[in-house]
Parts: sequence; structure tokens; C-alpha cells
Amino acid sequence: MFQRRRSAVALRHVAFEDLGLLAPIMEREGWNVSFCEAPVDDLSHSSIRDADLLIVLGGPIGVYETDSYPFLTREIDLLERRLAQGLPTLGICLGAQLMAKALGARVYAGNVKEIGWGSVTLSDAGHASCLEPLAEGAPVMHWHGDTLDLPDNAARLASNENYENQAFAFGNHALALQFHLEADPRQLEEWYVGHAVELAASKISVRDLRAKTTEVAKTVARTADRVFTNWLSQLGQGNAASKTAQAR
Repeated sequence: MFQRRRSAVALRHVAFEDLGLLAPIMEREGWNVSFCEAPVDDLSHSSIRDADLLIVLGGPIGVYETDSYPFLTREIDLLERRLAQGLPTLGICLGAQLMAKALGARVYAGNVKEIGWGSVTLSDAGHASCLEPLAEGAPVMHWHGDTLDLPDNAARLASNENYENQAFAFGNHALALQFHLEADPRQLEEWYVGHAVELAASKISVRDLRAKTTEVAKTVARTADRVFTNWLSQLGQGNAASKTAQAR
């Protein structure tokens, strides 16, 4: 029996921060993905508003910079509607912060800029979630200076020594990751160029960052595959259960 491929839309803020390791996983798991350029595209279009899954990617701006970047307000409105309707949504870094804002939580500049590979500590809810493969200190890419408060009715999934809220879930349909689990080690050379000014200002050695990336590359790819495959599988189960309930 033919099974319809589901539609996903990825909201992108800068060209080099894309789906990375998530792209081949989406293809394998039966998703058709289209990209929307958040700063310039019409975010009210039905293909975005009603997509089976919305993925909001990272970017080098702050959620609170709506005066300089008015499109952020449109993103927040879009996320507010989707989250209220229980539509599957994934936010990464800036995307996670936009989700928090859409859910009424505060997003603000943090005390520490995190750039580089590090681990996170899972909460009880995190251990019971798709993030369980991160439990043994698996490396993830941190690249942010802002942080967020945990939204009401959200479950904290992960923390580290610098920030309490590194990941959260909202219901069974929404996942927010402050870190870049999708970052493809092979594509990070583009990040080093795109964020050259930030790296220099933070006195971070590109050579050292590149060496660490080479060291963790295989582990990172395996972990991302396990986490994202698990989460996409949960979405499929949730959609099936919802359709069954509607049929009764």
C-alpha cells in the first residue's frame, strides 16, 4: 500500500545553518523537505502554516531584536499558532528560543557565550525522551550567547553547567534544542567562515575547534541519527493515534 510522504518545512535564517545531519534522516524516514528563507519569504503561506512538520533553524541574531529584524515577530506568531494547535515543531538554537518566546517565556542574553563541543545532563524527562542517547556525555555543538526561561507546561530535558534550559519538550509534538545536534562536521567549515567575526571576538581558535570536530565526527553522526530517528518515529505514532481517535 502506498504511503504518502509527509511534508516538512525548514525555516532558515542563514544559508550555512541548514538541516545538516538531519537531512538524510528526513529523507530516509519518508519526509519531503522544502526550505523557507525566514527573513524574506511569506510566513503566512498555507504550505508553511499547515506543514506536517515545521523545523526552525539557527541564526546569529536574538529573539528580542525585533526592531532590527521585524520578520522575527512573524515567526513568533507562526509558532504561537502551531504550538497552540499541537502541530509538530522542532526548534534548534534560535529556533528553540523563538519557540520559548511563542510560549510566553523570556529569552535574553546569557552570562556565558558557549561555542564548541560539549555535553549536556539529562533530566528524568530527558532520559525518558528521544534524547536518551545523550545520557553518556555524547558531544553536541554549542553555539549561542542567549538563553531562555522554561515555558509554562514545558518539560526540561537537558541542562549543563552554564545554562539550566538546554532542551525542552512541549507536549508530545514539540521539541526545542538550544544546542546544534544537527551540525554536520563536514559542513562546519562554512560556519567558521560565516561566524569568523564572532569567533575572533570570543578568542576561539578555529584550528582547535576543527581538531575537536575531527575527533568527535563519527560519534556525533551516530548520536544525531538515533535521536532524530526516535523523535520522528514518535511523531508518526502520535499522528496515527490522532487519526484513529478522530475516526472513532
